[in-house]
Order: sequence, then structure tokens, then C-alpha cells
Amino acid sequence: MTDDPSAGWEAVAGQFAAIRSSVGSDIVRRWSVHLPAGGAILDIGCGTGVPIARTLTEQGFELYGIDASPTLLEAFRRNIPDARAACEPVESSRFFDRRFDGVVAIGLLFLLAGDRQRMVIRRVGHALRAGGRFLFTAPTQRCAWTDSLTGRSSLSLGEEEYDHLLIEAGLQRVGVYEDEGGNYYYDAVAR
Repeated sequence: MTDDPSAGWEAVAGQFAAIRSSVGSDIVRRWSVHLPAGGAILDIGCGTGVPIARTLTEQGFELYGIDASPTLLEAFRRNIPDARAACEPVESSRFFDRRFDGVVAIGLLFLLAGDRQRMVIRRVGHALRAGGRFLFTAPTQRCAWTDSLTGRSSLSLGEEEYDHLLIEAGLQRVGVYEDEGGNYYYDAVAR
């Protein structure tokens, strides 16, 4: 299990694509109004691109997607044909060697071990332009559970720890939102 760069998602890619709903797209749409028109957005853990990247392309943004599952990334390329895409784990991605106006990580961070979450948040801080925004999902309480699709461990570091990590990465949390599915979104801006 440890040698799978997709952390189990390649094995359940078809099942995930079949059950992914539009939950979260309204929050992403509202978040995107704070970004420059036509700006560049990196979607880490982009999956099939539906609904998050699709919502952002419909708003006129330039999309870049990263996912470690070849099957999910192939679907992303079909669904968001004008986006740049890379099949690689977020932990080792070069983020297309550029900076972004926004970064989204919906349903990803809590699937990583704590040290990897910390590293990804630091890397996102470096990948954002001044005033850029980072939107990610994680429970507000510190907790651990088993992911229902992959059977792998999931971990929320909790709101206090995420705030601390964001500050260390040069970011400041400006909001926490809850969607209709009970998922929490942290919104942070690069200082």
C-alpha cells in the first residue's frame, strides 16, 4: 500500500467518479470572486475536474490540475480540455514551476499524513502570488478516521493547528465555510 503514489485513489477511481456530486461548487464559486478575473488557479488533487475545476473554468479562470491517479487525471483532461494537467503526487509536484492567483485542495489534505499536510501547506504558501488565496477542506476538530472509499487513514489537524500552519506559510485565514454536505472549507490569503 505504501508504494501507491495515488494513496489508493487509482484503485477506486471509477467508484469515486460515479459518486462525486456537485457539493462544494457553490462555495468555490463564491470564493473565486476574490480572485483576479481570468487568473491562474491550481487544483491539487483535482480528480476528474467535476465539479470544482469545471466551476472555476465556467467563471473564466485558467486551470492547472495535479492528481496522482492516472485514471482520474485522464478524466480531468477530458472534462477540462483547456487546463494544464500533471499526473504526480502533490508532495513531489513542481506546481508547474509558476505562481498562482488561487490554489484549491478539496478533499485532499486530510488524506495525507500530518507531516505531509504541513509540507503541502508550506509549498502552497510559496506557490501563491501576494494576495492569492488558498481554499482547502478539512474538519475543524482534530480527529482521525478511515476513508470510506480507499480504506486508508485520514487525519484532520484541527482548526487551531491549520491556523498555525497557514501563518507559518505566510498565509492568513479569512474564513471557514460549511457546505450542504457538512464539509468545512478554510479560506486563506497570502500576505
